[in-house]
Amino acid sequence: MPEALHYLSLDEVARRLKARKLTSVEATRAILDRIEAIDSRLGSYATVTAERALAEAARFDAETAAGKSRGPLHGVPIAVKDLCNTAGIATAAGMAIHRENVPAKDATVVARLREAGAVILGKLQMTEGAYGAHHPDIPAPLNPWNAAYWTGSSSSGSGAATAAGLCFASLGSDTGGSIRFPSTMNGLTGLKPTWGRVSRAGVFALADSLDHIGPMCRTAIDCAHVLGVIAGADADDPTALPLPVPDYAAAIEAGMKGKRIGVPTNLHGLDGDAQRALDGAILALQQAGATPVDVVLPSSFDQASYDWVPLCAVEAVLAHEATYPARAKEYGPVLAGLLDTGRALSAIELAKLQQRRAVLTGALNALMASLDLLLMPVMGTATWSIEAMATAGRTADTVAGRLRHTAPFDLSGHPTLTLPGGMTGDGVPTGFQIVGRAFDEAGILAAGHAYQKLTDWHLQHPIL
Repeated sequence: MPEALHYLSLDEVARRLKARKLTSVEATRAILDRIEAIDSRLGSYATVTAERALAEAARFDAETAAGKSRGPLHGVPIAVKDLCNTAGIATAAGMAIHRENVPAKDATVVARLREAGAVILGKLQMTEGAYGAHHPDIPAPLNPWNAAYWTGSSSSGSGAATAAGLCFASLGSDTGGSIRFPSTMNGLTGLKPTWGRVSRAGVFALADSLDHIGPMCRTAIDCAHVLGVIAGADADDPTALPLPVPDYAAAIEAGMKGKRIGVPTNLHGLDGDAQRALDGAILALQQAGATPVDVVLPSSFDQASYDWVPLCAVEAVLAHEATYPARAKEYGPVLAGLLDTGRALSAIELAKLQQRRAVLTGALNALMASLDLLLMPVMGTATWSIEAMATAGRTADTVAGRLRHTAPFDLSGHPTLTLPGGMTGDGVPTGFQIVGRAFDEAGILAAGHAYQKLTDWHLQHPIL
C-alpha cells in the first residue's frame, strides 16, 4: 500500500516536486486540509497561515515551471516553533502576555527557510517561554500516538505536528532537552546542533547561552537538508560562528566503518524500554561497521542536571526583564517560579555554577576526543505518561532526573541527534541520542542515516 502523502519524508517530497510528479500547491493544500481535519484534536498549531502558504506554494511552482530550483526545500511545506519571529504573523512564544506580538522582521532561521523555498504553514504551539510547562490558559498539544502520554517540552507542537503529518518538517529549540524530548515521545528524528552553529537572531530566548535551534523531522537526511539551510554565520548574531557549513546531505552516506562509538558503563536508572532502545542502537551501528567502546561519563555529569535549572533561571531573568516581575500575574506558575529562582541567585552561587559548567565541558571534550560518537539515552524512563508526570511533581530531584541525559549537552554545547528506536506496550515511541564532537553534525547525521537504513522505527506513524 503506497504511503500517504502526509507521511512522506521531506526528502521524498522534495524529489517528487523536483521531478514534477507533485506540485507545491498540491502538497500544501493536502497538509492544510489535514490540519483542518485533525488539529482541533491535537492542538499543535498556534497559528495557521493558509492563504500565505498557498500563495508561496504557487510562486514556487511558477519558479519550478521556469526551471528554477532553490534547493531541496523548494516548495516543501514546513512549520516553525512559535518563538521564531515571523514578519506580519503573531509570535507569542507560548505566552499569553505576547499573544498580540507581531514582529516586523523574520528570525534569521525563518528568513533562510523562505529563501530556500520552504512554504511556511504556520507557527507551532509550545510551552510558556520555552520552559517546562504550558501557560494555564493555553492548552498543551496532545501526543498523536497516545493522548495519555507527554508530548514533550517545550517543542511540543513541533513534535505533535511533524509526527501527525501536519508538516513535513519543523523547527524546534532545545535549552535542556526540548528538541530531544518531543522527538523521542513522538517518534521523530531531531537534531540539536552545536551551540553557535545556527543563528538565534529573532528567536525568543529562554537562556541565551543554552538555547539551540534545530530541525525536527522524520529522517536523518531530512534533518541534513534543513540544517544545511539554517546553519552558518549571521551578522545579526555574533555568536553564530563563521565556520564553513558542510553539505550535510552529500556527506550522509559516509557510513560507520571504523567509527568508534562510546557506550557509557556508568548509566543508571534506565527502564527496560530505554535500555532496549540503546541495545538495539548498539547492534545496528555495529552491523553498519562501527566499533562499540566502553567509556565512563565524567564525575561532573550527574551534577550538571541540577546545575542546569539555576543557570537557565538567571539567564531567563534577562529575557523577561521587561515584563517580570512588573506583569507577574500574567505568568504561569512554573515559568514564574523559574524567574524567581534566577532573581534570588547570588553572584557567588553563579560563579560556582559557571566553574562547574566549564569543568563539565572540558571533561566531555576530553571524552569525545577519543571517540567518533557517544551513544546515550534521552530519558531514563523512556516514556512518561501525563499521570506519572503529575504524580512525580516538579521537585529538584524529579526535574534533574528527567534532564540527566540531555541538559549536560546543552551546558557543553555538543551536537546530538535523537532517533526513534522502539515502541512501548502502550504504543508510544521510544528513542535514543547520538552525541558528536563540537561542529561534527555531519558525523552524527551519517550515523543516524546508517541506523535508519537498517531499522524501520522512523517509518512508523500514529493512526489518526
